[in-house]
Parts: sequence; C-alpha cells; structure tokens
Amino acid sequence: MTMTLEQDITRAAAILAQATDVTLLGHVRPDADALGSALALARVLRQRGATVRVSFAYPDTVPETLRGLDVDGLLVRPADLPATEPLLVALDTPTLGRLGALGGRVAANTALGGEVLVVDHHTSNEFYGTHHVVDVTAEATAVLVLKLIDALGAQLDEPTARCLYAGLVTDTSGFRRATPSTHRMASRLLDAGVNPDEVVRQVVDDHPFAWLPMLATVLAGARLEPDAAQGLGLAHAVVTAAVAATVRAEEVEAVVDVVRSTRDAEVAVVLKESEPDGDEQVWQVSLRSAGKVDVATAARSLGGGGHRLAAGCTLHGTAEQALTRLREALDTAPLLPG
Repeated sequence: MTMTLEQDITRAAAILAQATDVTLLGHVRPDADALGSALALARVLRQRGATVRVSFAYPDTVPETLRGLDVDGLLVRPADLPATEPLLVALDTPTLGRLGALGGRVAANTALGGEVLVVDHHTSNEFYGTHHVVDVTAEATAVLVLKLIDALGAQLDEPTARCLYAGLVTDTSGFRRATPSTHRMASRLLDAGVNPDEVVRQVVDDHPFAWLPMLATVLAGARLEPDAAQGLGLAHAVVTAAVAATVRAEEVEAVVDVVRSTRDAEVAVVLKESEPDGDEQVWQVSLRSAGKVDVATAARSLGGGGHRLAAGCTLHGTAEQALTRLREALDTAPLLPG
C-alpha cells in the first residue's frame, strides 16, 4: 500500500469513526461489488452506533441474486432517503453519472457543508467527492472497504465477510484476475465463516430455466469478426428488449461471460437494449478483454468507463450503429503490455 493510499485510508477512517448519520450509495444496476461493499461498510458503521442506509438509483428493486447480502434490512428506496445527510459515501462509482438520479445528492450535500467520501477502484474515477479512497490497482472496491474496516479496528463477522467475498469473487471473475493478496483476503473472509460455494451459487450460478432459451436465442445471433479490435478479433451479441423480458436482469448481465469464453476473439461485446430515448434505441454495452486490449479506454471514448479488462458504456441508435462506434473505439484503444 502506497503512502498516499495509506494516508487516504487513515483520513477516511477518521471521518467514518466520527460519523453518526451516513448514506451509502452504489451505482445504477448495482453488482455484487457495489452492493456488497456498501452493505459491508454500512454494517460496520451501524455496529459502531451510526444511523445508516444503503441505496441506489435504478432499478426499483434489488437484484434477486444479491438480496441475501442485506441481512439487516439496510437497503432503502431513493424516495425514502432523507433530504441530505452529514456524510455521503459513494462506492464502486467512478462518476456522478453512474449514481443516476441520486447524483445530485453530492452537490446538495457539499453545499450544506456535508462530506462526500468516494471509495472506488476504477481507472475512470473523476474524484468528485470531498474525500477519496481510490486505488486503480485494487481488484475490487471490496478490497478497499476491508482496509477501511481494518483501519476502524472493527472485527469481521460472517455477514460482513460474505458481502465482501461476493464483491471480490465477482470482480475478479472467480479469481481469474487474482494476485497473492487477493487470495490472502479471501482466506480472511473464509476464516470469518463465509461458505464460498454458497455465495458463488447464489450470486453467480443461480439461473432459472428461462435463462437457457434466452441464451440460445442470443447466441444464435452472435458474430465473430476476426479482423476487428486491431486484428485480434471481436465477438459480439445483442440482447433485445423482447428477449430480455423473459428473464431477470442478472441473466442478461451474465451473457457477456459466455460470449467472452470464445478463444477466437480478444474482445467480447454484448449490447443490451434498455428503455428507448424517444424514438431512438438505447443500448447498455458490456466490453470484456482477454488481456491485450484496454477496453476501459475504448469505453471512456464513448462516454463510459470501467477497468482495462472489463468496461461498459451507453450508446444510442441501432445495434449496427452502436457496433460501428465500438469497432472504431476498439481499433484505437491502447494495447496492454505482456
């Protein structure tokens, strides 16, 4: 841990230690790292006597696969949040835009003299808070939350450790992008009582049967472009709103992990149709790299962001128009060393 990061964690822990009323936010369409990190930190603060609440702007309901993480009922709807709070914590959220409709709370909070702590590991972080714990080398935001918990001198119990494990195992793609420190952290979480098989089954592997025909329909339309992505290959698939309507959001998000498994393409892209903008189609785009193309840079050039190997953005127009923009961005994206 660098001196600067260590200082940031020390300062953030001091703020958290004095906090009595805290709202913790994850990004829109929260994943296990965003929600697990927020719930883990919220549990620790609550045990210290603070009033806490966890929320996110969209969708209206918690993803079914993540509901088991909220054992204390700390999640609240945006409409039930107070007008402001002395301390706002944004987790796993690199930009205000990723907070969705709750992004305005940042300016409102600071205007009244409140503090905003941003805890994140994305390279696209815009440092929009009053305090920051940002480490782009961290495998997950959950890694940074554990450092904060340690700095607070709090003990890990099983529910807190389970939240952190969910974030760690998903953001490392099942420990495929792991370092020795990743496994040391996982060992600590297992020592706290986490059942890894149960967590992975609930958060990653639990799909209804409807997922299979949906996946068959989507994969039937998948295409391979060997010359795209600077000649390293691009595999892409499209999930239309009609097809997505048969399953949960979790099943739609899982499609990219299937598309990325082909060895014939360096980059995998999945376009997921969302609510239209007037007469114009809107696509939520997931990008994955096998290790040679920096997809975060490509996503940022299109208004999105993320990690070098996993990123996303939102595009408007037809699916082919979106793919054209993606091809262009990938053809100019930096190649990664190694």
